[in-house]
Amino acid sequence: MEKVPMTAEGYQALDEDLKRLKTLERPAVIAAISEARQHGDLSENAEYHAAKERQGWIEGQIADIEDRMARAQVIDVSKLSGTQVKFGATVSVVDEDTEDEARYQIVGEHEADVKSGKISIASPIARAMIGKEMGDVVEVNTPGGTKAYEILKVEWV
Repeated sequence: MEKVPMTAEGYQALDEDLKRLKTLERPAVIAAISEARQHGDLSENAEYHAAKERQGWIEGQIADIEDRMARAQVIDVSKLSGTQVKFGATVSVVDEDTEDEARYQIVGEHEADVKSGKISIASPIARAMIGKEMGDVVEVNTPGGTKAYEILKVEWV
């Protein structure tokens, strides 16, 4: 069973999502199925079929989250340190062509949210930065061509 690295914050978000699905979504869809059954012929009952489809989706989500949580390798970023970029690091970079600065935290795949500055450890830019240090230049192949970034700072926040 392959471990899935994630931050404590990411694990907490999964746990909250799982609780919401089990305590709110699952009972609501069960009630919707029960109500739709009372409307008679199930073969032509669109409400029933929609509720059953929703139930299947919810159960799939629950199974997926439980699987990820069982395989989770929770990494407490606050206890990490060092000068090399690795999982959990918050890295400040500057685009060598445009001089645009950006700040990214390297997180687990399901935690990634580029808008909030969190990139997946599996992303091309994160893979390029792993093992590098402040002052190093990394090249990343993007759909628009190769981009070069200089690492300005490596933090553990």
